[in-house]
Amino acid sequence: MNTSIITAHGFTGFLGRGAARRELECLMAVAGGATGKEAARSLGVTEDTIKKRLLALTTKLGVNRRAALVARAFALGLIQPVSAPAPNPNQQHDHDQYQGVFIA
Repeated sequence: MNTSIITAHGFTGFLGRGAARRELECLMAVAGGATGKEAARSLGVTEDTIKKRLLALTTKLGVNRRAALVARAFALGLIQPVSAPAPNPNQQHDHDQYQGVFIA
């Protein structure tokens, strides 16, 4: 299977796993916390296009809500958070900088 990767809105998306490119782009925008209007603006499309693409994807994945769509996409491996860089053991002060911060 040929899988292409796209990265946007803090997520990596995997094409070739059941979602069309534009569906995946809309999904990653919403997963990143964007409203429909914000996602439309960032992708250069109308808000109606975002709604249609997300509706198509919710139908494909068998869910009814956007939150469930994002959760199912994570579970199926359609999207994942962009990996944070590995910590450098020589820079101990970096650990303190992120103390108590959850990065998802």
